Amino acid sequence: MGETHTSEIVWRPTKEYMDRARIARFMRAHGVATLAELQRRSVDDPAWYWDAVSKDLGLRWLRPYTRVLDPSRGIAWPRWFEGGLLNFTDNCVDRHIDAGRGAKPAIIWEGDDGQSRTLTYAELAREVARLANALERLGVGEGDRVGVFLPMSPEAAIATLAVVRIGAIYTPCFSGYGAVAVASRLQDCEAKVLVTADGFSRRGQVTTMKETADEAVAACPSIKHVIVYRRLGREIPWTPGRDLWWHEAVADVPAECLARPVPADHACLIIYTSGTTGRPKGAVLTQGGFLLKCAHDFSYLMDVGEGDRLFWITDLGWLMGPMLITAALAAGATAVLFEGVPDYPKPDRLWSIVERHKVTIMGLSPTAVRALMPHGPEHVHAHDLGSLRILGSTGEPWNPEPYRWLFENAGKARLPIINYTGGTEISGGILGCFPIAPIKPCSFAGPIPGMAADCFGEDGTPVRGQVGELVVTAPWPGMTQGFWKDPRRYEETYWSRWKDVWVHGDWAFVDGDGFWFIQGRSDDTLKIAGKRLGPAEVESVLVGHPAVAEAGVVGVPHQVKGEAIVCFVVLRPGQTPSEPLRAELAQRVARQMGKALKPERVLFTRDLPKTRSAKIMRRVIRATYLGKEPGDLSSLENPAGVRAITEAV
Repeated sequence: MGETHTSEIVWRPTKEYMDRARIARFMRAHGVATLAELQRRSVDDPAWYWDAVSKDLGLRWLRPYTRVLDPSRGIAWPRWFEGGLLNFTDNCVDRHIDAGRGAKPAIIWEGDDGQSRTLTYAELAREVARLANALERLGVGEGDRVGVFLPMSPEAAIATLAVVRIGAIYTPCFSGYGAVAVASRLQDCEAKVLVTADGFSRRGQVTTMKETADEAVAACPSIKHVIVYRRLGREIPWTPGRDLWWHEAVADVPAECLARPVPADHACLIIYTSGTTGRPKGAVLTQGGFLLKCAHDFSYLMDVGEGDRLFWITDLGWLMGPMLITAALAAGATAVLFEGVPDYPKPDRLWSIVERHKVTIMGLSPTAVRALMPHGPEHVHAHDLGSLRILGSTGEPWNPEPYRWLFENAGKARLPIINYTGGTEISGGILGCFPIAPIKPCSFAGPIPGMAADCFGEDGTPVRGQVGELVVTAPWPGMTQGFWKDPRRYEETYWSRWKDVWVHGDWAFVDGDGFWFIQGRSDDTLKIAGKRLGPAEVESVLVGHPAVAEAGVVGVPHQVKGEAIVCFVVLRPGQTPSEPLRAELAQRVARQMGKALKPERVLFTRDLPKTRSAKIMRRVIRATYLGKEPGDLSSLENPAGVRAITEAV
């Protein structure tokens, strides 16, 4: 399987990790000896497992549930925690104040411009209550939808918690979206209010938001009010009667607001994933499901506890944004929010944040690491990263070289990289690593407890040692309650290939030692001369060449092989495109992957189209190469990437 499947173990848990890990404490408390046994029991007896998890995490039920799981509507539509009532915000804020943690930092924020703010749990509670009261005054009630289009600021956390506190539902939008992308989401969920900002700073430049919001709202008759957070204090267009300044809206309302008890399956947020074709799909995540699944994964995989400071490079518009806030606050820990980019004003920005705010758990994507590598490791070593215990990663498959770079430089070859993969519609992860299990580079230790994950071949039976579809064969708390107003599309997307099997859309591979690898999206699959392979493997081979910074690989129709490989390559600074280099890269793939897999073409490009969550949009590359319509581009971070592909072709 190419270079991806390295046989060596790169990290083993020390006694210190084994002793302190929350998952180890949970296992000891329940007499479970091994992770394999925990996995088996959690899937065989989900009612036992999720009840035990809810108790272990200290979740507060305002009315106890009478039954953990009711599967009577079928596997695609389970009911969880029947009879129980809770409130997401009560669990993330009030519960900790009642436990005496009111003076503890809940959120530490750092802006692009270096500004910093800290909110304690008590301060956060007051801000949330005031905005919740202001929203109710504007007519927002249980089940109403509120759009949240904000930078990664304390206000992003306050807004989402305030909406959910009163039983309403929020729809997060990427801070970098254009008006059309924001409008399509607000239209689909028929939002009543939009919360936005006058703008924010990115790479020292002003990113205007209010103008974008105005354009989006013009296409959304359902929006009655726009609440504007004054982030920059710049002059902005204003619609009297519709627009309100946040600070004015909350000036004369009480700083207390009762959290509304709702059933576990009550919708919490509608988050849109870009479809491969057509309009975005609105995944409906629930108050109990999202809270429990997110808290579970971060407590037991990333080992987030009360004393931790959790920092992830993300945006509210990617589920990782809401997850960062939820994971930290559910554990009574501190969420570190960052509005800027990893290499501004200097390439050491991330490491200086870790040092300044004493971050203990930090997450970033392989793409972010690849972008930092050309600047050199000295920027990492210039900072004291002694507070770090765990590195996390999600978003896309790793290549070995950036993985090792992060492991050796940021982790000093001592910290585990907890690799984590799942999806928006999961409320968290399907596969992960654990602080108590050995780790191979680029791998996952296996399915996360509570997830009945498998790897299926084309005939719908489990396979090992070959690439197959990542599937889940039983329900879990947190799974999307369908797509907003489109249950049929949800069933077609996930449940239509094999009966009662969730097909996730990722290629998986399980090696001889039982380690799992993700090979990219299965709709990106290459099938060359009858051999199926994930594009990430070919990309790893290319990125392993010293001249290459990034690569995007797609399959295109071929008369003989069925499909041929076309590679788009971004070179490192100081490298120039040449025919010898092109031939050398094609030869490298043929040598490492097999002659039949030699690329048809290697094209040099200055950029690759990516999402805000740093996933390379291969379908866009493929469509552009073939001269076809690229489909939904709303989650594209860099429109110039599409132009770069066109120019390369």
